[in-house]
Amino acid sequence: MDVRYSTGKEAFKHMTTEELRKEFLIQNIFNANDVSAVYSHVDRIVTLGAMPTTEKVDLEKNIDAMKDFGVNYFLERRELGIINIGETGVVNVDGTDYTLNHYDALYIPMGTKKVMLSSKDAAKPAKFYMNSTPAHRAFPLKLITLNDAKHVHLGSLEESNERTINQYIHPDVLDTCQLSMGLTHLEPGSVWNTMPAHTHERRMEVYFYFDIPEDQALFHFFGEPQETRHIVMHNDEAVINPSWSIHSGCGTRNYTFIWSMAGENRTYTDQDWIKTQDLR
Repeated sequence: MDVRYSTGKEAFKHMTTEELRKEFLIQNIFNANDVSAVYSHVDRIVTLGAMPTTEKVDLEKNIDAMKDFGVNYFLERRELGIINIGETGVVNVDGTDYTLNHYDALYIPMGTKKVMLSSKDAAKPAKFYMNSTPAHRAFPLKLITLNDAKHVHLGSLEESNERTINQYIHPDVLDTCQLSMGLTHLEPGSVWNTMPAHTHERRMEVYFYFDIPEDQALFHFFGEPQETRHIVMHNDEAVINPSWSIHSGCGTRNYTFIWSMAGENRTYTDQDWIKTQDLR
């Protein structure tokens, strides 16, 4: 498991492109019959990916629960959110199967001992994108289909940001300890997300970008509002955004991204907006 330590505002200002990518960019998320895991000390969020093909894959395949987290099993004191961006897959949670079709999500509570991941068709595998955060109590497990999510349509083509926000693991849909997750799809001709920019001091966020063709790219902007930086991202890559950082992206064409939040506040509208003309 890859472990990333927190980087403060002052150090961030002086980092090179390569240093920024090494600290905040998450690559190689999906590998056949494997589980990737990146543990960030920013609110202790873990970002995982799994693409089972010919095998059932244990969520803890590359995690040593006692060594890495001081527990007997990974979710002993954690909750987990999963969104399937691939074809139909199955998540077995402590002996019970849950089928996740394309764009379905699953919330798994603290105290779950065993999670196994598989695909219905090895030639058309599921791609399970996952985030895990510390938890203090067990809420009910819940399967959330795309139809079950709360859909919010925002923006316009004229402003290059017509999009639909699909809120899955969200206070308006279910209770969790701190984890929130959703999926935003940009319409053709729209390329900007989260602009005007904002920060939320009480929550951090991870953005996972996908549906980006191989010959296209996305420019992700982060940092303090008056000290912004960017990194160039490609398909199936994620980026860690500390609470003091803006988080906004612009693609060379439309795309889709999953946002995941962790922290001590789950109030979705608790944001400090930044006027676009004040960005530097």
